[in-house]
Amino acid sequence: MVEQSPIGVPVAKVALSTASVYPLDTAAAFAIAARLGYDGVEVMVWTDPISQDPDALRALSDRYGVPILAVHAPCLLITRGVWSTDPWEKLQRSRRAAELLGASTVVVHPPFRWQRSYARAFVEGVRRMESETEVRFAVENMYPWRYRERGVQAYAPGWDPTEEDYGHFTLDLSHTASSRSDAMAMVKRMGDRLSHVHIADGTASGTDEHLVPGRGTQPCAEILADLARSGFDGTVVAEINTRRAMSGAEREKDLAEALEFTRRHLTPAEPEPPGNPEDPGGRVPGVRRPGD
Repeated sequence: MVEQSPIGVPVAKVALSTASVYPLDTAAAFAIAARLGYDGVEVMVWTDPISQDPDALRALSDRYGVPILAVHAPCLLITRGVWSTDPWEKLQRSRRAAELLGASTVVVHPPFRWQRSYARAFVEGVRRMESETEVRFAVENMYPWRYRERGVQAYAPGWDPTEEDYGHFTLDLSHTASSRSDAMAMVKRMGDRLSHVHIADGTASGTDEHLVPGRGTQPCAEILADLARSGFDGTVVAEINTRRAMSGAEREKDLAEALEFTRRHLTPAEPEPPGNPEDPGGRVPGVRRPGD
């Protein structure tokens, strides 16, 4: 944490996840981030070849003047063959990409339960990798998979990273909704190790909705305000589901709303002006003003 920023200036940078424009590609995300005024992007490494190519990503960053602030490692089921099938190789390549692109953070999910050897070594392995670089490996909170309201434990050591000794965390507010967690309590457990935030919203539906912040039940505004008060110096990333947008204009409207919401609540509030403690209105007792 750092000291609070000047009044009226957002504390943290606000980035756009390239996943937020799906089914459009990574190049489209850079163009939209530039057009809407985001401070940078988080690159989701997935099946789009551009997302896997640091040289192509650097060219897009230069072309649009949009910095790459984070790299999301290819941890999803659909990316199991991206950058090797070896999960450690995926993290090594994510780190190298982050270093080449000037990104401060690699976002990583806990292992799936069936990745047994990877899961057994994951906590110590992430800690070791962090000791070898300036890049942060920020482990993200996930959620139980649900089938007919029954939770299935899909992650190991577990979906809640605060139960383990990681150096850095990513808080995802769609995932707190999916796991039906107390988001404020999770932030408190993360403490100073919270270094990265995926701002989104959700409900208790049990699905991973990634709604525009303010459209669900999560305390998005309260958490952003707390980050502003604490002087949070990480990155806040809009990770929004826009795949159902009926047009490009509708997609950009949602992403613009997410940016406006995030910046508004990240801006430290101005303190109340000092006044006479005996006269909150600034009046002198017994003296009438013109017009009184």
